[in-house]
Amino acid sequence: MSLTFKDELRAPTTRRTRRERIRDSQPGLFGIRTWKKTRLITACIFGAISVFPLLYMISLSFQPTGDILTSHPVLVPTRPTVINYVQAWSENSFGRYFFNSMEVALGTVLITVVLASLAAFAFARYNFRFKEIIFYAFLAALAVPSVELIIPQYLLVLKLHLTDSLFGLILIYASENLPFSIFLLRGFFEAVPKELEESFRLDGARTLRVLTRLIAPLSIPALAVVAMFTFNFAWEEFVIALTLINSPTHRTLPIALNFFIGEHTTQWGPLFAASVIATIPSLVVFLISQRSFQRGVSLGGIR
Repeated sequence: MSLTFKDELRAPTTRRTRRERIRDSQPGLFGIRTWKKTRLITACIFGAISVFPLLYMISLSFQPTGDILTSHPVLVPTRPTVINYVQAWSENSFGRYFFNSMEVALGTVLITVVLASLAAFAFARYNFRFKEIIFYAFLAALAVPSVELIIPQYLLVLKLHLTDSLFGLILIYASENLPFSIFLLRGFFEAVPKELEESFRLDGARTLRVLTRLIAPLSIPALAVVAMFTFNFAWEEFVIALTLINSPTHRTLPIALNFFIGEHTTQWGPLFAASVIATIPSLVVFLISQRSFQRGVSLGGIR
């Protein structure tokens, strides 16, 4: 049967090459006959290995302490209970520490995104003296471990009279995340065509309007990546919070988790329950920004 003109045009796009047919017909791992199924099985295995600790922690959070300490641990609780969650939230002022961490994390995200956007816009669009030197000085800060900066940070906060305050903690966390955020956002801002910015300025838009109405909307994937990493850092950080915060009313969630571990005994059930509660905000932030995060990582890799 002869092909029509439309079929001939469609044939090059639908016909598979010989190399693709050979590649897909080769035997894969575990006796699978195609590489697609092999990759799917491999991804499922690694996904199960990654998710298993989280599922096991959730399972232990619903088990009584006696079942947790048995020599034969089980994944599915035989006597599920929510008493661990009640004790975790009501004891040791856990609820107050949870909202303290939320305030610190959201404040850190806000300050980091705003300051990093302004700095990245300046590095991407303006030429000024010592521009590259200043930019690489920011990058050099990434090579310094945060633990080595605890004493200078404490002295700085002490001079500013911000010790034992959540605002002082927010400023330190923002300074920790600014170098990476500026580095990431500069690459995205430079990719925005200058012709679009020039057309905006011809319409009478000033610099701040160009940033908020043009550059930022086109760089949402990068902003989502910065916000997610900043939130997770501020939410999970322990050493700096333990050093700068002294009063019980200003302690954050990682410090509260440490209170479940005593000198002689450990409240394993409430500890696992509190760990599950502490994990929920990070999972929610990741799920919300997942699509933008994937797009931002792929675009960043291309650049």
